[in-house]
Amino acid sequence: MKSSALNTLSAIYLLSASAFGVAVTLQRNPPLAHATWRAGRTAWAVIDERAIRPAGWQMVAWDRQLFDAIDPPARIAAARRSIVPKLARVVHNTAQIVRQIPKVVETSPALHRENTEQQRIAKSEAPPKPAMTLVPSQSAPSAANAPRPDLSAPSPAELTRVMLRLKDNLTSEMLENFSLFLYVSKADSGPLAQRMYVFRKRGSGDLDLQYSWPVSTGREAVEFAPNGQRAPSYTPQGYYELDPDRMYKHHMSGQWQTPMPYAMFFNWKVRGMQTGLAIHAAHGDDIAQLGQRASAGCVRLAPENAALLFNLIRTQYKGLAPRFAIDRRTATMSNHGLLMHDPLGNVQMAEGYKVLVFIENYGGNNVVAAVF
Repeated sequence: MKSSALNTLSAIYLLSASAFGVAVTLQRNPPLAHATWRAGRTAWAVIDERAIRPAGWQMVAWDRQLFDAIDPPARIAAARRSIVPKLARVVHNTAQIVRQIPKVVETSPALHRENTEQQRIAKSEAPPKPAMTLVPSQSAPSAANAPRPDLSAPSPAELTRVMLRLKDNLTSEMLENFSLFLYVSKADSGPLAQRMYVFRKRGSGDLDLQYSWPVSTGREAVEFAPNGQRAPSYTPQGYYELDPDRMYKHHMSGQWQTPMPYAMFFNWKVRGMQTGLAIHAAHGDDIAQLGQRASAGCVRLAPENAALLFNLIRTQYKGLAPRFAIDRRTATMSNHGLLMHDPLGNVQMAEGYKVLVFIENYGGNNVVAAVF
């Protein structure tokens, strides 16, 4: 035992002495130290590329094979299709209960201040009434027995709040160079949640509310698509333009295998690839879910509303529009509102649609949101 311990200590001592000697040598000889560092970095890059990364991908592949063997994707997809309608009914019932909470605490000081503030804003800065508010079609036979969401329009004070919220999030360059603004709330709850507000810019630069429609944004989860692939169902927050080359009156999602009528895809590249996010009409049973999170990431509208918006944009808002900045290292287009400029500082423009889509997770200030 003593001999083994002495051998171990001797080995440690020799290694420490060797490391110390190498460190002293490199410190006294900077060119050698630089060459050694560069060689070590190159060796690590080779090891990472040829050993560590392949091993990691192999582990991921084995994990996927094991997971698929335990629970095949087809069976998971079938289970999801049977569970989603039930979950939708539960979410709808829960949302109805939550909407009743402010009535219970109506005498609280916080709610009194909130109502007073809303009345003050409504009297001083009330926006014009929407030109039209459409509700989802009720003619779809497959959605006849599905629960209908609460599609009541927001109050004048809430609409004023939306307009002020949008203007606070627009730069002067955005307000100057776009003509139509689509504000989408992807929030799960609140008086402004799961709605699209369409604003038209007047010559003076003021915004007029044209439409207020219920929508469905993403379910905010990672799921199995019908084709067996894992896919996220998130609707990312940010600023987006519409892709003039991807506007389709009739379209079918290859990944989710569902119709996407009146599809208007975002012009947003991530790692050099155009994403599949779009604004489009809901279809079949999905119409009954408008007003709550239910999509695979796109923004769904009632069919008649989607058709109206599609034709409005294509006929009245085509022209030069700003280009969003692109990170050349990642080949990803900004969705944080950064515009591209030329060497003189002017905004770079390109043919497209003068329409800006702004999505955020904001449902409006209310007592329930303040509590949670």
